Amino acid sequence: MPTMRQRVEKLHAQRAKAMEMGGEDKIARQHERGKLTARERIAKFFDEGTFVEVGIHGTQMPGGYGPKLVPADGVICGTGKVNGRIVALASYDFTVKGGSIGPTGEVKVTRLREMATKGRFPMVWFIDSAGARIDIGMAGGGDKKGGGGMGGALGGAGDFISLFANSGFLFREESLMSGVIPMVSAMMGPGAAGTAYIPGLADYVPMVKKIGSMALAGPSLVKAVTFEEIDEQTLGGSKVHSEKSGVGDGEFPDDDACIEAVKTYLSFMPASCTEKPPIIECNDPITRQEEGLLDIVPDEARKSFNTYDVIKLITDGGEYFDIKPKFAKNMITCFARFGGYPVGIVGNNSRYLGGVIDIDAADKAAHFIEICDAFNIPLLFLHDTPGFMVGSKVEHAGIIRHGAKMLHCMSQATVPKLSVILRKSYGAGYYAMCGRAYEPDLLIAWPGAEVSVMGAEGMISIAGRAFSNRGQEIAPAAAKAMASMIQPHIDIMKVAHWGFVDD
Repeated sequence: MPTMRQRVEKLHAQRAKAMEMGGEDKIARQHERGKLTARERIAKFFDEGTFVEVGIHGTQMPGGYGPKLVPADGVICGTGKVNGRIVALASYDFTVKGGSIGPTGEVKVTRLREMATKGRFPMVWFIDSAGARIDIGMAGGGDKKGGGGMGGALGGAGDFISLFANSGFLFREESLMSGVIPMVSAMMGPGAAGTAYIPGLADYVPMVKKIGSMALAGPSLVKAVTFEEIDEQTLGGSKVHSEKSGVGDGEFPDDDACIEAVKTYLSFMPASCTEKPPIIECNDPITRQEEGLLDIVPDEARKSFNTYDVIKLITDGGEYFDIKPKFAKNMITCFARFGGYPVGIVGNNSRYLGGVIDIDAADKAAHFIEICDAFNIPLLFLHDTPGFMVGSKVEHAGIIRHGAKMLHCMSQATVPKLSVILRKSYGAGYYAMCGRAYEPDLLIAWPGAEVSVMGAEGMISIAGRAFSNRGQEIAPAAAKAMASMIQPHIDIMKVAHWGFVDD
């Protein structure tokens, strides 16, 4: 019978074996691809010496510590501190069976989700995974040296069905965690099938440029089903999801930058919905005046300007953290601080599509408003929009349905809301950007701003059509005169006279 000393020595040996991950060759290949290993990412993410691993002895079922060892079953789980606050992390290990999801690994991640939900601290995933594992259980009877044959295959099928059934809890539990604790899914490699739904349900999804990817089916399965030949990045790479689909929240050049983005995002978040967001010390005077603000908005109504120029001048230190900067660029969503307090900013940007709110812009804003509302982060709205996009293309694509999402999220938000009309705010766009009916705690405007159902030119166009139907035409000079008569009635000073803005 082994002594306690011998048992402890064996335990240390088993832990050391698990720390080797997929072995030197596979680690070298990981580095050749420009990627850190799962454990290197952990070391960079957590405050030094704070990471505590959960489930280090996990391995593939029926497995065991022998020749068929699957270290940590391809996913390293645990908790530690990030800037002094507790965070849970599941880091998928591509050097071990491509970071695929096995039954034991899913048990470990489930345990971690339970810990995070019960303890009320953020949950983060570092995704570098081929998706669900399809070879599980086969070793029990199907190897070439003899064994169970069909029995082994059936055992494998049983394990796979068990994994499929259990992984469904992942999606359900992540849905239930939404809005309770912050959830981040960093795409540091592929994420297919099951590991593609993790970012789909997360709050923040940064991606490593030209390395991170996600798709419900990888290129091989896509070819088998649709006969389409396509590579991983073209199918669902960082550029696709950061610029076209909007599933990704931004591209970052490498693992280091992506990890820093996760840490920055968490710095704006409370540990859970039951807490207030963290306040940091601020040396930027709250009474600071910026003359540069007087030169940003053009005098000509049709000229565009960059709303980021306003944001840089009004936030603490001119700093902000952009969310989805390359997706729906006509709508800005970013975090910043005022007097050390985190605030979510939603702004129209007339440099793109004139600041109109289209389907993607509405979806982008709605999701951001929901996150801020869930985690007690006040909202600042910067208006410069002609309203919602019009035309057959957007109507057929459901602009009403998507616009309603934004309006609904706005009406549900209970955090403090501040609205600033920088230039124009027309039609339903005024309401979507937290106009008077949506109960902003403060509604203010810059001189020369306009609030109306539409611009003066639009009104003249509709009036002209009415005249045309009666066989009459409005002369250009008359139209210009009518517009000049209408303009004073939509000017912000007239709106202020009627008491519809606070200042």
